[in-house]
Amino acid sequence: MHLKTFRDSNNKKRIIGLTGSIATGKTTVSNYLAEKYGLPVFDADILAREAVAVGSPILEKFASRYPDILLADGSLNRPKLGSIIFNNSDERRWVESQIHPYVRQRFVEAISNTSHPTIVLAIPLLFEAQMTDLVTEIWVVYCNPETQIKRLMQRDNLSQEQAETRIKSQMSLEEKCNLATLILDNSTTQKNLQKQIDKTLKTQPK
Repeated sequence: MHLKTFRDSNNKKRIIGLTGSIATGKTTVSNYLAEKYGLPVFDADILAREAVAVGSPILEKFASRYPDILLADGSLNRPKLGSIIFNNSDERRWVESQIHPYVRQRFVEAISNTSHPTIVLAIPLLFEAQMTDLVTEIWVVYCNPETQIKRLMQRDNLSQEQAETRIKSQMSLEEKCNLATLILDNSTTQKNLQKQIDKTLKTQPK
């Protein structure tokens, strides 16, 4: 566990930006923070799903750009969209340019409307989406490459090549760790990961 701090003393709220790479364990950390410590967690993935809800303007843009991207019920065919954006960086950037402004606005609203002194923003693409200005500290969930690939293959039923392609489509985990306030190593057990979180929250101001 590596810790350095750059908290903004002028900001009354402690806003933790929780990030990492695909399949490193971000959800495990956010769930633990919510369940054990009662911290309000706002998840970019959930907000991104809201952005493309049936009938939304963003989903209509997707339907215009990609033939047959909608399922029979009018919802987004996520596996098909994933196959497009993980293999074409230009299309990935276009999709993100539609979703990120919506997600950012919802985060701004959440920060403004939440009275708790500590807030967690779970943002897988925290750096890529240029949302670091929303947070006072950055927690990166790390695991070694071999473990990451194995977890991703099992979780999403992918081949090793598919898993590696998805990992490489994101900013490298090493780069994210270099920009982190805190690095949580999730290469071993969940219990060890929780111990790192407990130690951090017990030694850092709430």
